[in-house]
Amino acid sequence: MTTADERTHSQASFALRELLRALRGGLLGLWRALLRTIDKPLAVAARAAKTVTPLGWIVVCAAVVSFLLAFVLGWAEFAFIGFALAGGMLAACAYLFGRATYKVAIELNPRRVTAGDRAMGRMEVVNTGQRPVLPTRMELPVGEGLAEFVVPRLAPNADDESLFAIPTERRALIVAGPAISVRGDQLGLLRRTTRWTDQVELFVHPKLTRIAATARGLVKDLEGQTTKAITDSDLAFHALRSYEPGDDIRNVHWRSSARTGQLMVRQYQETRRSQLLLLMSADRRFYASDDEFELAVSALASIAVEVIAEESELDVVWENARLRERTPMTLLDDTCRIQQVDSRYETLREFARTVGARLAEPSLVIAVVGSNVTHRELHGLSTLYPSDTPVIFVRAAAEGAGLRKVGDAFVATITKLPELAGLLQRAGR
Repeated sequence: MTTADERTHSQASFALRELLRALRGGLLGLWRALLRTIDKPLAVAARAAKTVTPLGWIVVCAAVVSFLLAFVLGWAEFAFIGFALAGGMLAACAYLFGRATYKVAIELNPRRVTAGDRAMGRMEVVNTGQRPVLPTRMELPVGEGLAEFVVPRLAPNADDESLFAIPTERRALIVAGPAISVRGDQLGLLRRTTRWTDQVELFVHPKLTRIAATARGLVKDLEGQTTKAITDSDLAFHALRSYEPGDDIRNVHWRSSARTGQLMVRQYQETRRSQLLLLMSADRRFYASDDEFELAVSALASIAVEVIAEESELDVVWENARLRERTPMTLLDDTCRIQQVDSRYETLREFARTVGARLAEPSLVIAVVGSNVTHRELHGLSTLYPSDTPVIFVRAAAEGAGLRKVGDAFVATITKLPELAGLLQRAGR
């Protein structure tokens, strides 16, 4: 092939590539334009499909099947059924039209209660539009339940108020809302909802009991607790020893040095400020019943509130979180979120070692557990801490209240919350 032929072939190949590139670009542009054209209808169709309830879809499918059978078999009865079902869906569409001009507010009074106390809620609906609004059904989720209210016809600027009671028999974090207005037919074929409010939280705190202030570790200790460790600088005097090079000259006891004829320095017992580590394992395998678990949470909250009130240092942890201990109220709010879990820790000792790894070294450990915890689990946790760090187990159970020792640790078994104070006081002696 000559040079001219090669040049011609190269130009033809280049032209073909450019043609293919232009064709591909044109097809992509056409596809994007088509998507932009049908995007809005598709969005409208998706919103329309959401208004059809499961019962409505059954009616639509039954109508389609009836028309197909009527066409294939030629039976007029199926055609009649199809038209009747389609007419019902068309009639239901009329209930979806209309626009509500509401302003909705949800109030809970009070926002924080103790389990068993009464809590009330109020929902106020105001028509802020210039035209009357037809009657509407309002749905308000409250916890695991659903409250339904019928809002009557409201003139412009008119309002309607509905009151409802909130069950607070057990500790929980109850979420009320959002308030949703519902438009639809009486048969429940179509349903259009509008959200009007956000969620509102109600904290149902656990029941508490007062802990005796003389229980060990639950009092404010300004100077700290002495330990068996000996140091050259602290508050609790221990003994005198001979001076060694490098000792601080400020620790020299001059009167004893003059009497013995050699330099004597002071020794001290190391002291440290009280630091309570309050643990609770929410592993469901440790608890025999829900009531036992709630008793354990109440014991945890009672101890923590007393320590916070005494302004002692405190860390409160369970499997999923560390509780805020700035004020009793924030701590009680966090206890509402504690629930039984399938723990990722194989043993109680592993749980305590993992969650306590980033916390301050405790001077007292209190672990709250259930009745299904074995003595082996308790002993394993107690050996995790030094011998001068007391360990107390608070064990919630259905029976067998009392105090006993497992190794060097005390096990206070409670069957009722008021028993907690006396058993802790005995353990602290």
